[in-house]
Amino acid sequence: MGIDDKANNTVTNHVGAAKEATGKLTGNERLEREGQQDQAEAKLRDAGEKVKDAARKLKDGFSKD
Repeated sequence: MGIDDKANNTVTNHVGAAKEATGKLTGNERLEREGQQDQAEAKLRDAGEKVKDAARKLKDGFSKD
């Protein structure tokens, strides 16, 4: 996983958490849902990056033979 991708996913997750908390505090359901969506998107992208990393490591393991 690229450091930029990981940092971007982390930032998106934290921004989403802040939006969700702000939405809960202010009673703004739209903002709360938007924050939840941001967090889910960040987690999904992070999982995708981990799959790509695992596939790359697997490929590299076969290439060295």
